[in-house]
Amino acid sequence: MENVLRPMIVLAGSVGLTLLLVWFADLLLRRADAHHTETPLWGLLRRCRAPLQVVLLTALLRGTYGETHIPVVERNEQLIGHVLTLVLIAASAWLVMRIAAAVVESSYSRYAANTSTRDPARVRRVRTQVALVQRIVTAVICVVAVASMLLTFPGMDKLGASLLASAGVLGIVAGVAAQSTLGNLFAGFQIAFGDMVRIGDTVVVDGEWGTVEEVTLTFLAVRTWDERRITMPVSYFTSKPFENWSRGGAQMTGTVFLHLDHSAPMGAMREKLQEILHECKAWDGREWSLAVTDSTPNSMVVRAVVTAKDADDLWTVRCAVREQLIGWLCERHPHALPRITTAMAVEAPGTHAEEGAPRQGGRG
Repeated sequence: MENVLRPMIVLAGSVGLTLLLVWFADLLLRRADAHHTETPLWGLLRRCRAPLQVVLLTALLRGTYGETHIPVVERNEQLIGHVLTLVLIAASAWLVMRIAAAVVESSYSRYAANTSTRDPARVRRVRTQVALVQRIVTAVICVVAVASMLLTFPGMDKLGASLLASAGVLGIVAGVAAQSTLGNLFAGFQIAFGDMVRIGDTVVVDGEWGTVEEVTLTFLAVRTWDERRITMPVSYFTSKPFENWSRGGAQMTGTVFLHLDHSAPMGAMREKLQEILHECKAWDGREWSLAVTDSTPNSMVVRAVVTAKDADDLWTVRCAVREQLIGWLCERHPHALPRITTAMAVEAPGTHAEEGAPRQGGRG
């Protein structure tokens, strides 16, 4: 009977003590979150309940499994202890990553919510840097955890010595094989801390217009207007030119080109353009103009210049101006639209000479 009760008591005691400690920690975090509403840190730390439970339960089992006195456990005591140690290391790394993510996210949230921070571009820059720093911390924790787990195996000191002996050759091979990866890695640092492109910036890459959605140490994702994702290596943004419409302020100036007949009423068009802009909520009221920028034998090019507070509003203003101007011309001034002449030209009045009439000669 004792052989059955003892392991059950050890297991039930470990689980019960774990649940009690986690409940108490969660209670403290809830109270701290209620008393410190200025920071979301305590609420974010509550996400660590799952890894904390695994850490506590594994640690308790690691320290008490030998008290079960079960024959199977006693015969495999070393193996079970090793497995529990590996689980404890992995769970501890999981817990540390959750805590680090909560601290980083809390710091960014407080910075973004700060009433003194009025520059959206600066907030996007900090967000990009925080995201990359968080990924670096995660990678470091994973490497340390894996190294700690490997060191629990016997004979790893000899393996480490052999690896160090061949480090020169492996370094050369790895450097050649991972040249592009290392280039992207350093380019990621350059983008994050060089303020070249940030999460939320509006960019034009290879003729595609979109918004930067994700920046990592190796690639950058751009979400286009039609919900496509363009994934590009970060080294592209350090080696090739690209358009960043959000840099230096979000305000933008755009143009609308119309090909019209030479008889288009420019004065009336300017009045109509001003009326359209005053009714368009996306126009920021900074500037507008209408001018003939080019002329051909068959038509002329009319350019309308409009402004908006950002790229999305500029697109709306340009579409509204183009649509309403063309509709107004079709309704009020159809002769101003470009047309192709297919009939014979009509001679101007007074230039028709009677058939057979002699031509006037030269002087006198």
